Amino acid sequence: MQLDQILISGFINENLQAKNKTDALQELVQTIINGGLKLDLAAVMEVLQQREKLGSTGIGDGVAIPHGKIPELPELVVAFGRSKEGISFDSIDGKPVHIFFLLLAPENSAGQHLKILAKISKMLKVVDFRKKLMDAKSHEELHQVIISQDQNCQL
Repeated sequence: MQLDQILISGFINENLQAKNKTDALQELVQTIINGGLKLDLAAVMEVLQQREKLGSTGIGDGVAIPHGKIPELPELVVAFGRSKEGISFDSIDGKPVHIFFLLLAPENSAGQHLKILAKISKMLKVVDFRKKLMDAKSHEELHQVIISQDQNCQL
């Protein structure tokens, strides 16, 4: 599955304002809602916070990939957020997070959910990709950087 099928331009927030983990998650979910998907913010936040209790999805190198399974969600959804200042996210390396990919999946999508998580994780291991995400000047440029890297990423 290609990211351009599940990451629409309206699900990108190039200037997260959050200062902590909870606010970052809420701002990312709100980005999806503002992008036109009807979600129950409180219910999605509960799922994401329960997942974070198992261990931070802040995977190091300024990156976090929060994710969860949402009842009655029709299909996989990905949102992207960027914080120039960085957000404290209890990352495994203790450093602030600047780059966020939020993945929401239907309850019955284990295979696809894991494939997309693996793909995003692999993409984010590329230092040049992370730099391009941080350097992008516009919403459109961010979307293009992500889609281009996705097309070059083989699992």
